[in-house]
Amino acid sequence: MRKVITYGTFDLLHTGHINLLRRAKNLGDYLIVAVSTDEFNQLKNKKAYHSFDNRKAIVEAIRYVDEVIQENTWEQKIDDVIKHEIDVFVMGDDWEGKFDFLREYCEVIYLPRTIGISTTKIMQDLCNDNNR
Repeated sequence: MRKVITYGTFDLLHTGHINLLRRAKNLGDYLIVAVSTDEFNQLKNKKAYHSFDNRKAIVEAIRYVDEVIQENTWEQKIDDVIKHEIDVFVMGDDWEGKFDFLREYCEVIYLPRTIGISTTKIMQDLCNDNNR
């Protein structure tokens, strides 16, 4: 069985998330998604609209996802790859090169982002609409 892992906050779910998860699942047989905890988001100076438990439940409901784990730190990735016997690590191409250190443990693939959509853009659009 070929195992794939990806990481993210997965807040304000949109088609870009679904496209990434579908393409990640197509790279293997079993997809693990590490969802950033609220505490980790705080360390990254990132605020999610939904709580970790709600984001986890949403991601677990997506048909491409086989398992959801917590992302607690930047440093846990090597341990996750080893512990879960990961064959492929997948991230969006805006992270290109940042996780190449994992090539020692598994294949690393950066997938193109869906053009014109991101959680940041959604939040900016909502703020702009509220300011009109």
